[in-house]
Order: sequence, then C-alpha cells, then structure tokens
Amino acid sequence: MGTILDRCLRVGHVMMMEFHLAPVDSSVLLDGLKSLLWLVLLLISRVLIVRWISRNHALSMETKRRWVVTTRNWIVFSFLLGLAVIWAHELQVFAVSMVALAAALVLATKELLLCWSGAALRVAGKVYSVGDRIQIAGYRGVVLDHDAFATKLLEIGPGQTTHLYTGRVTIFPNSLLFTTPLIKENPAQEYGLYTITVPLRGEEDWQEAEQRLLAAAKAECEPFMQEASRHMKLLEETDLLEAPSPEPRVTIQLPEPGRISLVLRFPALDRGRSRVEQAILRRFLTRPRHTE
Repeated sequence: MGTILDRCLRVGHVMMMEFHLAPVDSSVLLDGLKSLLWLVLLLISRVLIVRWISRNHALSMETKRRWVVTTRNWIVFSFLLGLAVIWAHELQVFAVSMVALAAALVLATKELLLCWSGAALRVAGKVYSVGDRIQIAGYRGVVLDHDAFATKLLEIGPGQTTHLYTGRVTIFPNSLLFTTPLIKENPAQEYGLYTITVPLRGEEDWQEAEQRLLAAAKAECEPFMQEASRHMKLLEETDLLEAPSPEPRVTIQLPEPGRISLVLRFPALDRGRSRVEQAILRRFLTRPRHTE
C-alpha cells in the first residue's frame, strides 16, 4: 500500500513540475476565466430579459421583436466592451507590437507607398496623361505610358530649349510628384506662347537686332495669327483669366556686364513650335544684302 502511495506521489510531483515548467502566463489564464464568466453572466441576463419580454402581455408583437433585437445588440456591445476592459493590458502590448510592425513596414516600403500615392495624385488631379509634354526633376519629354509605380517619357532635348526627340526613353518614379514641381508644356495641345533668347555682345547694335528679330517673328507668325488670337480669347472665356496678347514681343535683359539678351515671345502650335522657332532664327540671322 505504501509503495502504491509513493508511486502516486511521485507521479503527482512530476505532473506538478511539468505544469510549472509549461510556458503559461497566469495573467492570461485569469483574463480568460474572467472573459468566460462575463460571457456566461451576459447570456444568463439575455435569457432572463428575453423571457420577461416574451411573457409581458402588455407589449405588442412588434414592440417585443424590437426589444429583443435591442437586447441582443446591447448584450453583444457589452460583451465586446467587457473584453476590451479585461484584456486592456494585453491589447496595449499587442497594439505596441502592431505599431512597431507598422512603422517597420512603412520604413521598408516608403518609396513604394510614395509611388502609389503619386499615382493616386496623378489620377485624382488629372495631372497628365499619355501624349502630354511635361518637365519634372530635369526630365523632359512626351508621356508614353504610366502605371502605379512609374511614368515613361520619350525624351525631348538635348537641354530645355531644344524640341527634338532624342530617341531615348526616360522612366521616373511617381514619388517625384510629391517632391518636385511639374511643368505641363501643352495643357490643351493648342496654341501657346514660347520664348527665344538671342544673346548679343555689348558693342552690337541691339536696336537694329531687336527690329530684325521682331520683323522675323511677325513674318513667320502671320499665317496663323488670327487662329492664335481666337484660341487666346477662348482660353480667356473658359478659364476666366486675362489671356496675354499673342502678338510677338521683344524684351531686353542684361545677364552680365557687357552682355545683352533679346527675349522674343511668339505664338505657335505646340506641335509646330520647333519649326516656327527655327524659321524665326534663320530669318533673323539672314541679313538682307544691300545693293549699291
């Protein structure tokens, strides 16, 4: 008898040791027990309340159904509220862990999120679409394609003053829309106003050069001047702004001592801008021959 008792005591001791070694948090067990008791208490309360409602003959069937539904909703709300109170500490630890995880994910995918946000900005704000000519962060070209991550351009250049296709394709991430200003060169693919800068030396006759440059611009722009004026008027009525005159004009700049720059503003179709610019420059550089 004593041997059997000793064996039982040894088995019980081993079981107690294993129980103490198990990685079970007593606070979690206590919170689980509290949650179970809270659930049982609410279920009993619901049964009692529904029974009282069903046996109350002073209430109509519609009122009874409404009170039963209301009771059920309040029981569910009370159960969730009680769980939040009981597990507040564990939820706090879990929330801190989730915040840390979210912060790590944001840091790891920051550029990706910025690209997605830039794509959303482009779509919501109708910033540009395929076929538009844009400039951003030193990139300049015609939009060939765009998706949730990047935009593809057919490069125009070289530089910012040349309007020839280079044949190269530029791809920039949509995140640049949040950090860099974007210039849209042809908002309506119609007539626009463009500039040409002609540098002169200080000893040159800038007045004579100004007259020749203005005459060259008027001669080249004369065939479409009425159409350009009509477009500017339409732009003024549509956007409720005072549109500038499309007439060619020349302004003078002094970039440095001894240097003079003539800046010509002229109208042109967006697609024909380069042709008109080259025609004006060629006419300006071709001096008339004086016959004796």
